[in-house]
Amino acid sequence: MTPASPIHAALADRALIAVGGPDWRDFLQNLLTQDVEGLAAGEARFAALLTPQGRLLYDLFVVGREDGCWLDVAAEHRAAVIQRLMIYRLRAKVEIAADETAVAAVFPSARPGAGGTPGDPSAPADPAWAPAGAGMSGVMVRDPRLPELGWRGYGVEASADGAAYDAHRLALGVPGPADWGTDKTYPIEADFDLLNGIDFQKGCFVGQETTSRMKRRGQVKSRMLPIVFDGAPPAPGSEILAGTLRAGEVLSGMQDRAMAVVRLDRIAGAELVVDGRPVRVERPAWFPQALGEDAA
Repeated sequence: MTPASPIHAALADRALIAVGGPDWRDFLQNLLTQDVEGLAAGEARFAALLTPQGRLLYDLFVVGREDGCWLDVAAEHRAAVIQRLMIYRLRAKVEIAADETAVAAVFPSARPGAGGTPGDPSAPADPAWAPAGAGMSGVMVRDPRLPELGWRGYGVEASADGAAYDAHRLALGVPGPADWGTDKTYPIEADFDLLNGIDFQKGCFVGQETTSRMKRRGQVKSRMLPIVFDGAPPAPGSEILAGTLRAGEVLSGMQDRAMAVVRLDRIAGAELVVDGRPVRVERPAWFPQALGEDAA
């Protein structure tokens, strides 16, 4: 069964940085959480730039090009990302500049089994799905986090706004920049390890020691997961309670659904409330169902 026509959503909150020069691979390889040595033109990899203490500064997609790569970053942080890259550049032969090519997301409006609902987490993924005309206008690359997220488009004409994509992403339980902020969260708490955002085999990167230690110990108590409820979303920062115990905090959201950072050891079997309203934590299909059950 062929999915419905894809949605092309303009992502005005994303912007590009062009990186090139003879040393661009080695330069990024030593900084980012993701391996870029084998990155091919037309491929994207999800990554992060961390503080030396291992906290998440900026998320990014590294998009391979014939003469270097694009870094797909939050538009509000592009200048700060460029500034930080310049600090690390030293004598490396690397060229770093803003690129004004528009960013979009392209994803199916409905998938087989979804009952016509965009982003329905119960619908099976179709890894072979591709938007009609991919590669004919602009640059299209598969989203490296989940097949269900579709494709990233660069210089692609868009007919919808970013709200459509945010609804699709949130339906799949995937957190975004509004949820992790800057220098507040560890990337594993934001599920980067589950969404192909960290390569633990690649060698050194900024913040590696803390990140590897958290993964090795396997005792991450807090993770980002979607919560469901009736009505308007609670205000960001609202406390999630399991009885009298703090079980988490609400992050970004929309009608009937939001992201939250939750204590995995306090949500199992608990009746959860936010501002006196019942809420339920949902574990998406991509999230290991047993993860956190033995958290202490």
